[in-house]
Amino acid sequence: MNLGASVRVNKCGVCVLMTLMVMVVFLYKYGNNTEFKREVVSLRSLLSAAIDAAERGGRVVYDVREAATLHEQSKGKTKEGANDPVTDGDIKSHLTMFFSLQKSFPAIKIISEEHSLSDVDVSSVSPAALIHPEVTAAIVEDQMVPAGDIRVWIDPLDATQEYTENLKEYVTTMVCVAVRGHPTIGVIHKPFSKSTAWAWVGKGVSPALRQTGNQGVIKNDIARIIVSRSHAGDVKTVATAAFGEKTEVIPAGGAGYKTLAVVEGKADAYVHSTAIKKWDLCAGNAVLFALHGNMTTLGGDHLDYGSQEEYKNEGGVLATLTNHSYYLQKLQVLGIKTPKAG
Repeated sequence: MNLGASVRVNKCGVCVLMTLMVMVVFLYKYGNNTEFKREVVSLRSLLSAAIDAAERGGRVVYDVREAATLHEQSKGKTKEGANDPVTDGDIKSHLTMFFSLQKSFPAIKIISEEHSLSDVDVSSVSPAALIHPEVTAAIVEDQMVPAGDIRVWIDPLDATQEYTENLKEYVTTMVCVAVRGHPTIGVIHKPFSKSTAWAWVGKGVSPALRQTGNQGVIKNDIARIIVSRSHAGDVKTVATAAFGEKTEVIPAGGAGYKTLAVVEGKADAYVHSTAIKKWDLCAGNAVLFALHGNMTTLGGDHLDYGSQEEYKNEGGVLATLTNHSYYLQKLQVLGIKTPKAG
């Protein structure tokens, strides 16, 4: 045996061995890391898409109403005994909003008030736009979030009852982005005035929202409380007992409209005393948070938007721009902090 003979190294084999070693280290470090595996989403792009979806849904809602082709049906009665209608405006807006967002963000869970029929052709629905000029101008920094942490709540047509009555000012289309259950991005579009309010908590708000000036202070001992038209009498009793006989109770349709009324200074507080769906609230909740306002149940609890199954809020609603604790305390004195769904 020639002990002095040289050992030849197979360069190809070394490369394979090194590659395997790198893969082992990689898998050891990241193999069980679910954050690494999950797709991440640009919230700035998602905000732009949410605005686009709400405005496109709004155009559908507008066109159906103007053409008087509502084809109104009833989904039954609410627990308050009011009719719960659905129209072509609701369904067509849902298809436009839902699928435009889904095509742009297929990994995100989207929750809508309405449901899609399996045999509906949505090939004509284009993906929601990922760039919006207002967002580009107002939002400098982006935020990347795992898709699994995001829930998008859409209301294709808020205030359907008023829509059927041609009370157009109350109608909105809404999109909300919740991150780990927290309302983070809210878009409220008014189809008939063609105005859009949007907000991203901690990042920025739309130009229209920058002009808000409501201080939330009761003037001349008169509180202005905005409530649902469907059961204004019940809340009026609660409001006058809490804030005095001079309380001004403002009946209105649509949770989106009522929340914006608080933001715009038309009301001091939005009070709802019975069950309400979270797609009605999420966008307004995010807008209020972005403006340092608040929305809670009447028990003072913040709403969680992380679960599709838990889509109903039965704790009532208090929404304010300022002085939330004052209004909350006044209402809780009456012992209504955990109201029954009515």
